[in-house]
Amino acid sequence: MELFKWLNDQLLRMDWLNWLVRVLLEDGLGLDLSSRVGASLHFFIYDVIKIFILLAVLIFSISWVQSYFPPERTRRILGGMSGFKARLSGALLGTITPFCSCSSIPLFIGFTSAGLPLGVTFAFLISSPLVDLASVILLASIFNWSIALAYVLVGLVLAVLGGTLIGRAKMERYVEAFVLHSPVLDIPQEQLTQRERAQFAWSQVSDIFRRVWLYVLIGVGIGAAIHNWIPAAWIESLLGQANWWSVPLATLVGVPMYADIFGTLPTAEALVAKGVGLGTALAFMMAVTALSLPSLIMLKKVIKAPLLALFFTIVVVGIVLIGYLFNAFSYLLI
Repeated sequence: MELFKWLNDQLLRMDWLNWLVRVLLEDGLGLDLSSRVGASLHFFIYDVIKIFILLAVLIFSISWVQSYFPPERTRRILGGMSGFKARLSGALLGTITPFCSCSSIPLFIGFTSAGLPLGVTFAFLISSPLVDLASVILLASIFNWSIALAYVLVGLVLAVLGGTLIGRAKMERYVEAFVLHSPVLDIPQEQLTQRERAQFAWSQVSDIFRRVWLYVLIGVGIGAAIHNWIPAAWIESLLGQANWWSVPLATLVGVPMYADIFGTLPTAEALVAKGVGLGTALAFMMAVTALSLPSLIMLKKVIKAPLLALFFTIVVVGIVLIGYLFNAFSYLLI
């Protein structure tokens, strides 16, 4: 256990980086880290560097694994399944796709046009932005493994249940015709060399960095401001765990925003440090990543209003229930 704790502290929490940034600011620049400015700079520099290091390593590793499961192969695997097994597989597939909700939609279109049931494709669409492996490890680095694993479990349950409800609603008629009739190319699987897999993985790292770096900086900046400048009493009076409205409010505030989980995690970290319930902070994070307004607008292009409304309702209700669940049992996890 001592070895595991040391590895967790050094590789995930990066205590060495925390110390290095502290030395740089205190001894190098002469800043007082007990002051608001010093503490804000420490929070910002430490979190940004930590998140970028973890992102690079994790996305490269996940993309290497993903290179063995291109969309055509995945479609063939899922096409041979049905029922609960297929929906669970669709949700689990989402954990190895480091995508935000917007970039998951093209895969959703491909799977639907290939004839996969709506329950399977929506299970994937719900889980992909919420519970990819990179976000799980980042959650563990910011909070702990108990919270990260519990988050994965409830995220997968939401994806499978959401996919099940949508599948049983028989709403295929509310998928746009061009999606159902898009041509599907059954291209033979190309055998990649290890060098080509590495090039693919690095290209994924580069592509995702270009898409998320600004949101990471904004998210960490907001987290630093909340952590050091906004009074805890003010935040707790609005979003404190004792307020029944805190979870629905956090969910509704998160929906119009657009960021991925990497940008919202530092904000969630700062909110929890200021006395906001763990479930409230996670509900905000989940709403931003799974139900951002841009992703809903994109989804409206491929499915009609009744199906979009059902998807939105299921995910919102699920996120609110998960928020209350984490608030009720957070004492077991923290």
